[in-house]
Parts: sequence; structure tokens; C-alpha cells
Amino acid sequence: MDFIQINVHCDSPFGEILTAEMGEIGFTSFVETELGFEAYIEEDEFSHPAVQTLFNNYRKQTRIWYELKKIPKVNWNEEWEKNYDPINVDDKVYVRATFHESQPQFPYEIVINPKMSFGTGHHETTHQMLALQYDIDHKGKSLLDIGSGTGILAIMGSKLGASSVAATDVDEWCIENSQDNFDLNEVKPNFIKKGTIRELALKDSYDLVLANINTNVLLDEIPEYVKLLNDGGYLFLSGFYESDLPKVDELVVGQGLKEVRHTTRKNWVGIVYQKVT
Repeated sequence: MDFIQINVHCDSPFGEILTAEMGEIGFTSFVETELGFEAYIEEDEFSHPAVQTLFNNYRKQTRIWYELKKIPKVNWNEEWEKNYDPINVDDKVYVRATFHESQPQFPYEIVINPKMSFGTGHHETTHQMLALQYDIDHKGKSLLDIGSGTGILAIMGSKLGASSVAATDVDEWCIENSQDNFDLNEVKPNFIKKGTIRELALKDSYDLVLANINTNVLLDEIPEYVKLLNDGGYLFLSGFYESDLPKVDELVVGQGLKEVRHTTRKNWVGIVYQKVT
């Protein structure tokens, strides 16, 4: 499967806004550049009119210039090596690639080679999810990472002492990349399955359910996440803006959960709920 790459030049901070919007129309991976960012989407999912409409909506607020090109499916490690710096999450978690040196002074270290998958720790949503995980007891608990991307959140859960971790994603690249990263971190997941949460129809329930996905998917699937959550379990959510928090909160609380904590970072939200009995 070939990909479409869009090289976007825009004013800061519109890069963050546009990447979020482009995620809503099917773009799955992003790389920051000096003048904006690059975005990638599978060719058969690409709609040029949708992109034009999106950019036209913002042209009164910022300068936007972009170019398109088709690129074959390749190994992206070399490209990521040019752009990927290590991540420090609150001096507690160090996220690096294999070509970075280890930093043993951190309590936890995660090795991620992201290829084309989303979830390196650079984005505000992933950063917040990792920080929120650190503050919730994982020891002896079962964990499900929905929309796992690189598998980073499931890996973090394993390092925090989860007794079992599992992952799902709708993208074959993410499934392959998650498995690679689990191997790099010597984590053995119960499974990594491809499909939406409804398609998979999982039978087990979990103590910890994590979903760092876009707003529309969350609002559609949150009831499914709650069904998979054990009583007293924790639901971690991110991938949406502060302006969407009331909608998300109303839906989750209506399912019988209560907020434990939420954080914001550049208008992105990370939040933890607990299923009360």
C-alpha cells in the first residue's frame, strides 16, 4: 500500500491544530519540520477535497501552504532518526529510540522505534498519558491499550508492574510496529489485534483501559470501553481538546465513572476515570 505525504507550512501554533484536524480525516502519522509538519495517509483513504476544505477553513487565521507526493511503503526508521529526539516525561520516564544512549538515572526507560506509527511521547496526548499512568498503581493489574500506535502505553503499563497487557489498533503498520517495540522492551503482550473495538468483540475485562484516539472515535466507542472495564478499574483517555472535555466527561460520567484526575498541555487533555460500584 502506497502513502500520500503532505508537507504543510503554517504558522505556529496552528501546526498542533491542523494535525489534530487531519487526524479526524484519516491521517495517521506526523513529523514536525522547521516550517510546519509532514502528514501521512494511506492512498486509498486520501481525499484531496477534504484536505482543501480543511485548509480553506483556516486560511483566514493563518498562512497555509502545502505540497503532495505519493511515496511507497518503506522502512521509516531512517527518516525518524533524522527527526526523533528523546523525551523526558517529568523526570520519571525516558523515551528513546535504539540509536540514543540509555539514561539509567530515570526510574523508567522505554525504547520506541516509531516507524510510521503514532505515539512516540512527543505529542502532548501521549506525554500526558504516560504521566497519568505513573500516578496510578498498575501492579498485578490487567491492561488493554486501544489504538495502541507504537504500543508505548502498554509498554509503560508493563514496566509499572501490570500482570498482563494487550493492544489493539486498526492499522497494520501499528500492529507490526507495536510488536517490534514490545520485543525491544522485552514485553510479552497477551495479544496485539487488528480491528475496531466492536469488530474484535473481546470477551475478557480489564483493570486498566487506555485510549489515546481522536474525539469522534472516543465519543463513539466510550460505552464499549466501559463494558471492558472491571469494577473499580481505571479508564485513561486522551486525544481531544479542552473544548471537547464537557462532551467526553458527560458521556463517561453517564456510564457510571468518576473523574480521578485530568491534565492539560497545549489545550490537549489527558484524563483518568474510575468505574465506581
